[in-house]
Amino acid sequence: MTAPGDIDQPVYTELAGLRYQVPGVLGCVVAGVDGLLILHDTSTGTEPHDVAALAAGAHGISRTTGAVLGQGTFADVTIHNSNGYLAVYAIGDLALLAVIGEGNLNIARLHLEARPVTARLANILQIRSARL
Repeated sequence: MTAPGDIDQPVYTELAGLRYQVPGVLGCVVAGVDGLLILHDTSTGTEPHDVAALAAGAHGISRTTGAVLGQGTFADVTIHNSNGYLAVYAIGDLALLAVIGEGNLNIARLHLEARPVTARLANILQIRSARL
């Protein structure tokens, strides 16, 4: 986990809260849509900069898919592998929340808990939608 400063503490509180509310969440990464790491709360041994880049890649293909299919703007994408999950959620138009999960993660519970977290993170980080 990066060292939280006073200004970042509300973000870390949200990330830790999500990890504790949903069994199987191993860590969270907040990244820009460009793949640059903003903050993280993870101790999985996975490099958070790599997770930020992966989240941006997942966002890019999902955003393009939504545009081509006429399904609107990016909301979230879930990647399910044999031993775990990577779920990526939009935080406004400029940032992403990537959640790393174990294979036994209840993904429906994660979606239920993570979506309000992204709204609060957008407010904390003062990220607005470009469509406003």
